[in-house]
Amino acid sequence: MNAPTAPFQTYITPPHPRALSNGKFKITASGVDVHYGEKHAIKNLSIDIPDRAVSAFIGPSGCGKSTFLRAINRMNDTIPGCRVTGDIEVDKHDIYDPKIDVVQLRAKVGMVFQKPNPFPKSIYENVAYGPRIHGLAKDKTELDQIVEQSLRKAGLWEEVKDRLAQPGTGLSGGQQQRLCIARAIAVNPEVILMDEPCSALDPIATAKIEELIDELRQNYCIVIVTHSMQQAARVSQLTAFFHLGTLVEYGDTDEMFTAPQEKRTQDYITGRFG
Repeated sequence: MNAPTAPFQTYITPPHPRALSNGKFKITASGVDVHYGEKHAIKNLSIDIPDRAVSAFIGPSGCGKSTFLRAINRMNDTIPGCRVTGDIEVDKHDIYDPKIDVVQLRAKVGMVFQKPNPFPKSIYENVAYGPRIHGLAKDKTELDQIVEQSLRKAGLWEEVKDRLAQPGTGLSGGQQQRLCIARAIAVNPEVILMDEPCSALDPIATAKIEELIDELRQNYCIVIVTHSMQQAARVSQLTAFFHLGTLVEYGDTDEMFTAPQEKRTQDYITGRFG
């Protein structure tokens, strides 16, 4: 197999992924199974996800991609009857270690949901809330700086700087989603998980979020679940294809869409099922 032109080598699961060219992984998972009661939602999943890149999870509805995304910051803990076994590490730290502070984990591994969910607070308070409860600002001036920097990184500052005291819920859908991204950024995360962040947005708002994702990957590890293969092709460097709770294939996005290694991947990409 020829080496891809991207700075990552293609690797497939199973077998266990080959190391990327720089060998640096932000998230590693090995032998992960997720059960919801009797339902086996994720089956023996192993994957290595690099830093400062976008990895897209694609696959038909109910294939396990969102379930695994939520396992990366233990959002599944909130679901009765959910059991996660196997190993998931962020920066080589076991996130299911009983000694792990889940609140701190979710600050480090932020999440943006399918439907924008700003707090019923002002635009300013939406962004300031996390830094305040985590003690990241020693005074109001520092908090103001964090709010401004986060809104700038989310591409929202120029649109809201004169109405920071107004409710976040009064923004348009696309602006609300960027506000939620600013809220995630404000607590200095290292990983940003996005669960179909554009599915409730119009094409113009979607384009803005995609541009933002491309900018943010310079500084963050980003994992995005998307129902849109076109979006995965536009925003990601790596793509993982899930089917029936199994990770079928994971590799360089361009190669995945032009020369998939697995027949199931090819069938899904070409529209034979899904």
